[in-house]
Amino acid sequence: MSMQGVPRNVQRRRAEGVPGLFSTQLTCFLLGGAVGALAALLFAPKSGRELRADIADTARKGVDGAREKASDYYETSRERATEFYSTAKAQVGEVAGAARQEVTRRGETLSAAIDAGKRAYSEEKRRTQSSALMEPAPTYYEKEPDKG
Repeated sequence: MSMQGVPRNVQRRRAEGVPGLFSTQLTCFLLGGAVGALAALLFAPKSGRELRADIADTARKGVDGAREKASDYYETSRERATEFYSTAKAQVGEVAGAARQEVTRRGETLSAAIDAGKRAYSEEKRRTQSSALMEPAPTYYEKEPDKG
């Protein structure tokens, strides 16, 4: 495509990736069409009363359509929020249940360890007491010095 007749700033914009001339022209065309439609309504061969009634009807239809869309969006978002809440509640319940089970299991393990420690202590105490009964008591007599 030849760039001979295109101004330099358009060439620079294309090279820099700036939106092209076509999108700007399309925007201007659509804006001009909207202004033209409004002017056609205002200068139409209708009486002022008929024109105002038409504008009011169009505005009313637009407001009603917007309300319907808003209601639809509200219902959809409400359903999604309810669904999200239910899912989150179920997941939190599952995690809480798993945490309770883990705490219970660890508590049981700790209780078993404490019981085992108590049993071991009692066994050792009994064993030491019974061995102390079997051994003769130490005597602490002073030896008489050798007279020799």
